[in-house]
Amino acid sequence: VIYGRSDSTINRGGVRMGTSEIYSAVDKVEEVADSLVVDVPKDSGNSFMPLFVVLEEGADLDDDLKGRIKSSIKENASPRHVPNEIFAVPDIPKTLNGKKLEVPVKRILSGTPPEKAASKESLSNPESLDRFVELSRQI
Repeated sequence: VIYGRSDSTINRGGVRMGTSEIYSAVDKVEEVADSLVVDVPKDSGNSFMPLFVVLEEGADLDDDLKGRIKSSIKENASPRHVPNEIFAVPDIPKTLNGKKLEVPVKRILSGTPPEKAASKESLSNPESLDRFVELSRQI
């Protein structure tokens, strides 16, 4: 059974997993306050799976922390669902009801303009999308 929205399900090498399993594994790392993961399709037919983390105050996203995050996902979720890259972000975009904006972030990272990906009026923190727009140019 996969929990979560079908359009935000992660499919890596034919193994499907809901994002909640990945979040549960990341939540075990005490330096991480919040996280968001998406699977971004690429023209090559492959995909790029970044993990975005909000760090607790005083924490740094160094190689040690990245390694512990990846180990937690590998051990508590699936080795196939270890992210390609981990990025620190100031905030995770959420709806007024507190739901993470997985699908709009996936669209932004795929090149959709933010105003078409999400309605800022429906967000509790619309400024949080800015960092994802910046990252869309790098990914």
